[in-house]
Amino acid sequence: MRLKISLLKEPKHKELVSCVGWTTADELYSCSDDHQIMKWNLLTSETTQVVKLPDDIYPIDFHWFPRSIGGKKQSYAESFVLTSSDGKFHLISKSGRLEKSVEAHGGAVLAGRWNYEGTALVTVGEDGQVKIWSKSGMLRSTLAQQGTPVYSVAWGPDSEKVLYTSGKQLIIKPLQPNAKVLQWKAHDGLILKIDWNSVNDLILSAGEDCKYKVWDSYGRILYSSQPHEYPITSVAWTMDGELFAVGSFHTLRLCDKTGWSYALEKPNTGSIFNIAWSIDGTQLAGACGNGHVIFAHVVEQRWEWKNFEITLIKRRTMEVRNVINDAVDLLEFRDRVIKASLNFGHLVVSTSLQCYVFSTKNWNTPTIFDLKEGTVSLILQAERHFLLADGGGLYLYSYEGRLISSPKFPGMRTDVLNAQTVSLSNDTLAIKDKADGKVIYIFEALSGKPLSDGRPLTHTTEIVEIALDQKGLTSERKIVFIDKNRDLHITSVKRFGKEQKIVKIGTMVHTLAWNDTSNILCGIQDTRFTVWYYPNTVYVDKDLLPKTLYEKDASEFSKNPQIVHFVGNQITIRRADGSLIHLNISPYPAILHEYVSSSKWEDAVRLCRFVKDQSMWACLAAMAVASKDMATAEIAYASIGEIDKVQFINFIKDLPSKESRMAHILLFSGNTHEAETLLLQTGLIYQAIQVNINLYNWDRALELAVKHKTHVDTVLAYRQKFLEDFSKKETNKRFLQYAEGLEVDWNKIKAKIEMEIAKERERAATAASPAMVHEMISIDLPDC
Repeated sequence: MRLKISLLKEPKHKELVSCVGWTTADELYSCSDDHQIMKWNLLTSETTQVVKLPDDIYPIDFHWFPRSIGGKKQSYAESFVLTSSDGKFHLISKSGRLEKSVEAHGGAVLAGRWNYEGTALVTVGEDGQVKIWSKSGMLRSTLAQQGTPVYSVAWGPDSEKVLYTSGKQLIIKPLQPNAKVLQWKAHDGLILKIDWNSVNDLILSAGEDCKYKVWDSYGRILYSSQPHEYPITSVAWTMDGELFAVGSFHTLRLCDKTGWSYALEKPNTGSIFNIAWSIDGTQLAGACGNGHVIFAHVVEQRWEWKNFEITLIKRRTMEVRNVINDAVDLLEFRDRVIKASLNFGHLVVSTSLQCYVFSTKNWNTPTIFDLKEGTVSLILQAERHFLLADGGGLYLYSYEGRLISSPKFPGMRTDVLNAQTVSLSNDTLAIKDKADGKVIYIFEALSGKPLSDGRPLTHTTEIVEIALDQKGLTSERKIVFIDKNRDLHITSVKRFGKEQKIVKIGTMVHTLAWNDTSNILCGIQDTRFTVWYYPNTVYVDKDLLPKTLYEKDASEFSKNPQIVHFVGNQITIRRADGSLIHLNISPYPAILHEYVSSSKWEDAVRLCRFVKDQSMWACLAAMAVASKDMATAEIAYASIGEIDKVQFINFIKDLPSKESRMAHILLFSGNTHEAETLLLQTGLIYQAIQVNINLYNWDRALELAVKHKTHVDTVLAYRQKFLEDFSKKETNKRFLQYAEGLEVDWNKIKAKIEMEIAKERERAATAASPAMVHEMISIDLPDC
């Protein structure tokens, strides 16, 4: 990726340009010390003067009023705030009419910013004050006062906090009085510029120490650049938070959100005092010290999937290269390309007006449809369909271009969604709520309706990243998420009222990805690269989970690596310096998943015997128990030396009735409540009581015995034996109450138990006999 720069031969402004801002994707306003506000039309390459400001107004900063207000999106901005050196800020209309001037600070007003909703304006000045104003320019409050000038200010993503500079320090101050203020030393020199992105919640800072830095919203450093030759005078995020630009003297740099640099340009601009990204994030403009306005387009973005490599070579042209046969195709578009995604055998490209869907099998005939709203901010793909997010909403389309659904939830803000906070599979869509970070909304993909009873999934702490698995049955869909403490959790997507608990399966996890063809999960936790070959093991046999993992030292990936893809058995990881590392894992677990999903148990056992790997046997054991195939489970557990479990499986196989066997399989997986419910529903009361006795759930065993008026003496006898073994006396009042006047006769109890088992056998035999009779008839038929 690089920047394609355009700079006029002669500057249009006579003095330095202090600030720039986009009204639409092709129209820009610039302000200069020559008191002129100029309008630049990029389609016609015309430059016109909007207004000549009075001679005493020297502009310092300006910011367009937000385009989306109360969910209604305007196609262009109508007015802007301009701060100036005379201590005032001015509200000016798009046509250049001065609506209002407000005395704001003693000394120059160094920055002014509207919040995301357009309900408040923050200004900072040389007098060290941070002030909040209403939309009409009325003073609401003075948020902070200090002895040094405040050079830059930014709103937090929720417009509840304000970030501002204080010499070498950065300060985040909430608007609520008495709320905790976060302050830290960020640079060794004066901080000149800051920016806070609403999508990724990351902070940029630039200073006179010639460095730029990336921080999270807790003040933890994520990236610090090498010192440049000159102070960094400007930084700016793109709207989607994927890229940022850095400006300095004769320097313009394009960087990834993690900090590493894509491109460095050395244009003849003087210092770049201000950078503004266009709304669609495809181009930027810079305010230059020598009177120029520099324009730069982002080109040569690349997308890779299997054997295809796609490059955006011009704004409206893509080059597709098949690396197997070196075939090259050129894709031409009517408008400029804004977003693209390549996955699952399809390329989805959104331009400013249309969406194109190409199949990797045929590049000549794309499906084309018009977009409802303006700029697409996110494209997510699954095997059967893809999701588009823009300012107006979320839209799920099939690869044939048919609109499938448009999910919504209260307070949804689509402009702040990214690939970490939205996840899509063939049947499910999950979205992390921006307002409450502990909540995940889950939707049926095909209908767009909330799943089950409509209640979202709620965690105890704030969630950072979510991911749905891509394969398997709809009823077994799993979601994993990383929370604020960097713990990795897994849970079932709730359907039909059955709720599975949230289970922690990893700690200090920085990045993760599901495989595209089987439910294998990979992630980097602390200093280890980990692959969970069968994450569902936690719901089958939790003790087995460590045996189903593949682990490798991750120190070669450097600090803060990111997993880019997990396709087939290849994992692509991007290091902190931007370089890509390709890792291959064993192909056998994916083959095992395939066999098990097709119920080819003999083939699965044969594969494990061929590979001779403990983790494969452990996966097979868990898969077999999950599918209730106890014969395969017995072979697999025996192969990894889990003798106690093999014995329990043999005990299950000898149980007389099918219901009893099912209940004990549930017990094996730790689902005691479901096992008991199953036994009670099928009328096996004694077995339900015995299960609770074996688990030492004495109170529940007695409760069932009393409720069903049977085997009270059995419970008391086992309880008495248990206490005698430990030389203890009975202290439980309920047991003392029922034990009064009751003689424990073990012979009687044993006879009762034998009778219960005989009854169960008889019942199982009668249930099986109609099937046997049917079988005999079908065998005899040919002789008739």
